Amino acid sequence: MATLLPVSSCPIPTQPVNLADFKGKRVVLYFYPRDSTPGCIKEACAFRDAYADFQAQNVVVLGISTDDAKSHEKFVNKLNLPFPLLSDEGGKVAETYDSYRLKKFMGKEYVGTSRNTVVVSPDGTIEKIYKKVKPELHAAQLLQDLT
Repeated sequence: MATLLPVSSCPIPTQPVNLADFKGKRVVLYFYPRDSTPGCIKEACAFRDAYADFQAQNVVVLGISTDDAKSHEKFVNKLNLPFPLLSDEGGKVAETYDSYRLKKFMGKEYVGTSRNTVVVSPDGTIEKIYKKVKPELHAAQLLQDLT
């Protein structure tokens, strides 16, 4: 059974979140690079706009990046996000789910979070992994796949 390492949740950054907290529900863990960047805004807004549909299917949506809780709080408030963003400072959770790796941008290499999504079944097993998703289309694709 997959377990999230303790991370903080916005807006209460001191409270750890674990997959066991959501037993009996399907969980969407969407990993994204950075708060308030163009692709991440598109992806977060797509999940926000489809959130009622995810709830109707008893699906929990959790966004995860290496940004700190203060950054997440600003991002949540700016976009009026109805789901929690988890702070994975150091990328340990993302690394566990093969979403923290060497990346290239404008000829430079660095380690960062890949835009991947993991769907965890109600019994806690990994149901499906989506790699290198398209931010603006991903939430709709997920909803289609989950029905």
